[in-house]
Amino acid sequence: MKNVSGKGPRAGRQVSPADFFSDRALVIAANRGPVTLNVDEEGEIRFEYGEGGLVKALLGLCRCADATWIACARTEVDGEWRSGSVTLPDGSGVRVRFLTPSAEAYKGYYNVIANPLLWFLQHSMWDVPRSPVIDQETWQAWEDGYVAVNRLFAKASVEQVRATSRPTLLMLQDYHLYLVARFIRQRLRPAERPTTLHFVHIPWPGPEYWSILPPGMRQAILDGLCAVDLLGFQTRQDGWNFIRTCEAYLPRAYVKFKPGRVWYRNHATHVRDFPISIDVEALRGMAASAEVAEYLADIDEFLEGRQLILRIDRIEPSKNIVRGFRAFEDLLEQYPEHRGQVKFMALLVPSRLGVDEYQNYLSELMAAAGQVNARYGTSDWEPVRVLVGENYPRAVAALQLYDVLLVNAVADGMNLVAKEGPIVNRRHGVLILSERAGARQQLEPGALVISPCDVYATAEALHQALVMPAAERRERAERLRWLVEQEDITAWLDQQLEAVLELERV
Repeated sequence: MKNVSGKGPRAGRQVSPADFFSDRALVIAANRGPVTLNVDEEGEIRFEYGEGGLVKALLGLCRCADATWIACARTEVDGEWRSGSVTLPDGSGVRVRFLTPSAEAYKGYYNVIANPLLWFLQHSMWDVPRSPVIDQETWQAWEDGYVAVNRLFAKASVEQVRATSRPTLLMLQDYHLYLVARFIRQRLRPAERPTTLHFVHIPWPGPEYWSILPPGMRQAILDGLCAVDLLGFQTRQDGWNFIRTCEAYLPRAYVKFKPGRVWYRNHATHVRDFPISIDVEALRGMAASAEVAEYLADIDEFLEGRQLILRIDRIEPSKNIVRGFRAFEDLLEQYPEHRGQVKFMALLVPSRLGVDEYQNYLSELMAAAGQVNARYGTSDWEPVRVLVGENYPRAVAALQLYDVLLVNAVADGMNLVAKEGPIVNRRHGVLILSERAGARQQLEPGALVISPCDVYATAEALHQALVMPAAERRERAERLRWLVEQEDITAWLDQQLEAVLELERV
């Protein structure tokens, strides 16, 4: 399997979104919408626009198309408003349709099946001798939650496809909506069906790990994804693992690894890797803002001329934060010359803290950081500083000042922090990157790659990065910057549209 362009780093745009959508409509289906709605003090509806590169990139497509975005309501106002056109900050618009499953159905769909069952499985995070325990309540959450909400998405998508007279591209997003494409094919005649592209943002493990799921759930997921025309993953390995899983568990599926194709129920699903990236220019604009400048001054004051090891992560077990602190502790033990000379800053964003596993992990990582400070800290040197909260300007400021950026995830679909850092960093900082992060496929030539479970090797990599000669640091940093610039978020979208055109030419 190869990247669909087959041309390595970006060799120029193959298709413009404006041309692509000149005779097509666009429907995006995702768990979250591009906006949430609330009522202000005057009783007026206020739109809050979604953050992050994915939302911005998909909205960029919406500006070029007759577009509709289908999502689950997140606020009461979302549910009451239901659907309508939203004007974006640049004056363009997009239709947004909010679905309103019952609270119980949404809980089963999101809090029991999607998170944690599928998310933990796809990140290879289950302690299999003990968990998960799939009981009657799990099955009820599957049937009355995950299946039911996927049917809602399919129904809304069908209605939207039928509402337009033009061919439609349907873009499904991520692990929440694995069943939607099959339900759509069941509802529409062949001539009515949209071209369906489903992108999976998280890792896809090998078939051995999918054996955790009962056959009924597992086969429904594979059956649903094999109703898609184009199935995108972050890395080649994820795509190969999907094909292997179909070969192992989907009766009467015929697979071909080299072109990346699964033939099932008289339909071909084409499997490709589209490594997601960042909006380089938008990030640079943020880095130059006055808001970020204030945090730069704060972090400079915190460092007091010392070197900075930085990590920026959501508080999730897959991010491997505890082992990162233990590696730093080993560094200080094995290389005492770094004591008092380097600080470790961890900017951590709360994530799913209503799930026990996540809340417990927060307690564990805080204890690990506290242990380092208790063992090595002095009256004028705090080795580890942990800051919990969602503050993107502060994160962008810190990315400009790191000497070492630690990304040691146990499993990660991509990890965009690994791509953001090299774009804005001012110090030719060194990237230490887990071999199990999707970003490795592109960034390995400029990074120090480590095994995420190997605390000793991670400590050695931290030492190597801190003492690396200036010339090597500069060469690595420039290589990373070039790699990210060549395949930014625009290239990610272009590659998918070009792949759709390739399928239509077959």
